[in-house]
Amino acid sequence: MSTSKQSPDQNAKQDKVGGTKTMNKKQLKLWFLIPLIVFIGLIIMLYLRLGKPTDIVTNTALERPVPAFELPLLSDTSRIMTNENLPDKPFLMNIWGSWCPTCIIEHPFLMQLEERGVNLVGVNYKDDIGDALGYLNRGGDPFSMSIQDLSGQFALDLGLTGAPETFIVDGNGIIRQHIIGEINESNWQSRITPCLMVLNEANNNNVSPDPTQVAEACK
Repeated sequence: MSTSKQSPDQNAKQDKVGGTKTMNKKQLKLWFLIPLIVFIGLIIMLYLRLGKPTDIVTNTALERPVPAFELPLLSDTSRIMTNENLPDKPFLMNIWGSWCPTCIIEHPFLMQLEERGVNLVGVNYKDDIGDALGYLNRGGDPFSMSIQDLSGQFALDLGLTGAPETFIVDGNGIIRQHIIGEINESNWQSRITPCLMVLNEANNNNVSPDPTQVAEACK
């Protein structure tokens, strides 16, 4: 009875096939392990974040003077405006741009405020001057002046998170309130008016606003 013998080449081929199968199994296991490792990593990250604040903290200039600036007047860029040109009475500093959809929504209400005698200073943020002037020509100009912040650095110094935003400034040039998003009748009545009343009263009496009153009215 004869026994068949395999040649060395055949043995090598079988060893190679067997080795390939073993490697394929290992690779398959590894691919199954990767999602599990990622999942475990996410669980660990979420666990470590438990109990920690998730709010984004912005570096606003609240309770500090309006940052120093030297910027051109939007209506006449040959004129350079500084802090000395800001009103010496409480006013609103509004960050806007012609490219900003929410600014367009907000604009008619700013026109109403201008009609009510509210002093608004505009900061035209990262805008083309032609587009900005066209925007005011079409919708009306509610601002006692607008400065051109082409680089956006002044707005960032104020603590801007995104246009439009408004900063309420007292008669001493101190920022007392920061309104994120558009101004409308709702937040005008609930937030801005109480703050302005305290600031205007102090300004009329030629004294600094009471910190306790400011903290309550301008929150």
